[in-house]
Amino acid sequence: MNRRHVTVGAFIYVCGVLCSSPRPAAQTPTIQPDLAALVANKTLLVFNRTASSLTDGSRKGIRMSESEGDGVAYLPGIEFADGTIELDVRGKDVQQQSFVGVAFHGVDATTYDAVYFRPFNFETDDPARRIRAVQYVSHPTYTWQKLRTEQPGQYEKPVNPVPDPNGWFHVRIVVASPKVSVFVDEGKEPALVVNQLSRRKKGLIGLWVGNTSGGDFANFKIVEH
Repeated sequence: MNRRHVTVGAFIYVCGVLCSSPRPAAQTPTIQPDLAALVANKTLLVFNRTASSLTDGSRKGIRMSESEGDGVAYLPGIEFADGTIELDVRGKDVQQQSFVGVAFHGVDATTYDAVYFRPFNFETDDPARRIRAVQYVSHPTYTWQKLRTEQPGQYEKPVNPVPDPNGWFHVRIVVASPKVSVFVDEGKEPALVVNQLSRRKKGLIGLWVGNTSGGDFANFKIVEH
């Protein structure tokens, strides 16, 4: 009896130690593609643009060329569902010639959701333009024209804090379907919060530029949820 009591007691002690020990936290998958290497290896899926390597100080990324129509460069081998997208972006302060952002839940060159910026509206004195600094669209059905006409002010907003329209700014996009929240630089509150208009729950992800526009992109990171 005494011997069995000791054995059970030891078992209880060991079990207590093991059960109370902290378990390793589950690692959240993080993807940090080397944009310049993807350009060099010609593995980006580029539509209606050309992409070239870019080095600007400590930033290494890509530059997408200017052209008529919208352009997108999808990252190869990544199917994005929910998560946080971060990157540095640079456009320019030239009206109607700088539309830069991210496409996600994409299918092809014309079917995707996108969040993009109009840097030429960041510091404008025109209040009507200032409130159109960041935009959500869902192509091909929900273009900016359709959304502005039918639901004005809901899918485009001003940006705060206001970045330099000719400089780099940091973007963080949190996709938690159906909600999409967009943060700029060190902003604690989202500049834009919308519900997705497409029914797609996952798809391709990449860099996006609008009609007549090119853009610079670096430090791309995806944290899957």
